[in-house]
Amino acid sequence: MKNHYSDHHHASAGTQGPSAVMAFVKNWTLPLAIVAGVVAYFVYVNIHWLDFTHGFAAQAVGVIQPVLIFMMLFLTFLSIGPHDLHLRRWHLWHVLIQVVLFAGLTMLLASLADTHWRIILESAMLCLLCPTATAAAVVTRKLEGNPADITTYTIIINIAIAITAPVLLPVAHPHEGLTFLPTFMLIISKVFPMLICPLLAAWAVRRYFPALRRALVRYSDLPFYLWAVALSLAIAVTVKAIVHSDVPVIYEVGMGIVTLVCCLAQFIVGKRIGAIYGEHIEGGQALGQKNTVFIIWLGYTFLSPVTAVAGGLYSIWHNIFNSYQLYKKRKQSGIIP
Repeated sequence: MKNHYSDHHHASAGTQGPSAVMAFVKNWTLPLAIVAGVVAYFVYVNIHWLDFTHGFAAQAVGVIQPVLIFMMLFLTFLSIGPHDLHLRRWHLWHVLIQVVLFAGLTMLLASLADTHWRIILESAMLCLLCPTATAAAVVTRKLEGNPADITTYTIIINIAIAITAPVLLPVAHPHEGLTFLPTFMLIISKVFPMLICPLLAAWAVRRYFPALRRALVRYSDLPFYLWAVALSLAIAVTVKAIVHSDVPVIYEVGMGIVTLVCCLAQFIVGKRIGAIYGEHIEGGQALGQKNTVFIIWLGYTFLSPVTAVAGGLYSIWHNIFNSYQLYKKRKQSGIIP
């Protein structure tokens, strides 16, 4: 069942409701969040009397981001019960695509000499391997898709990656002590708490505190704005990683191109497969919107540390694409003339 929002109501309220500034912010939340993240980073690092706070700020972001993501997912999952999670045929096609492409690039990397150009291919592998972003359910809901189906896929693909990555990563990038079980447990500990814990917490509230659930679900747009704040922080961290990267410019350009191609290709292919089963929005978000924090962590932990930049670059591309999709949705709805 598709989820619909009160955008028309807010739009028709016009000058009677939100001010022109608030309407602008509502219409362009994601682009503003991206710009805010970039500007905030450069302003902050250039206020030199705040230099002593840099260490604390990095630690604070490391705490604030997970809290925002937990709250965002918790509020989203309040509207999704266990009975709403169903396996769809496009789920199987998407998993097959990700695993086969991951395996293919792994074999190709294993046959290549150890040159700087490997990081370009490793970047592509990370972008194709990476599971769906937990925030994909929030964007899917905003696009009037089915957040339950993409939540189901997010769980499935995280399990699939947790099993296949420990098998294939040592082939692509041999690493002493990189065996299946420790790698499997490391990946599980990284990706599942931020997905499963808010889901279980939301189901507990649905079951034992129905009045609290009814009060919280009234704020249907709140998860989206929480995600916008988390996005600003993520973009600021991404800019920091790119600025401080010691990767030669030519390789950064190459990584930028390959991550952009991977982003567009996955959105397009995901949408086309999803459309066959009447869920093009869900299909596109499932394959195109990635857990870029996972890309960064995976690059640092198991591959060449410089490939972590690929996660930051992909984060920029998929959020720009999401901004474009939301713009098209508002335009089609008549919210933007």
